[in-house]
Amino acid sequence: MLNPLLVFVGGGLGALLRYAAGRAALLVGWAPPLATLGVNIVGCFAMGLLAGWFAAKGGSESARLFLLTGVLGGFTTFSAFGLDALTLWRTSPAHAAAYVAASVIVSLLAVFLGFSLAR
Repeated sequence: MLNPLLVFVGGGLGALLRYAAGRAALLVGWAPPLATLGVNIVGCFAMGLLAGWFAAKGGSESARLFLLTGVLGGFTTFSAFGLDALTLWRTSPAHAAAYVAASVIVSLLAVFLGFSLAR
């Protein structure tokens, strides 16, 4: 009974953090695709860092569910990523392709880097 609540609360917190990051990015003049890209990279790095820490140090299932599934699941934005890619595709397929490639490659590298640093 507690595990779904942890995911729910963590997901809500992550979504609020994502919203705040998006608003902050707009305030400094970033276009929405760049804000989404930044959140995905930071979220993937944090995911790797925490997953590596849990792998090396252990930790409770509750903490994993709250932080990884909840907070970071709510924070990362691949649904927004898909919409941004579609929006870019409609005006510039080349920019859309570059955005998708950068999002996937740099985010995966961020997960590996975070995981490696935590171990």
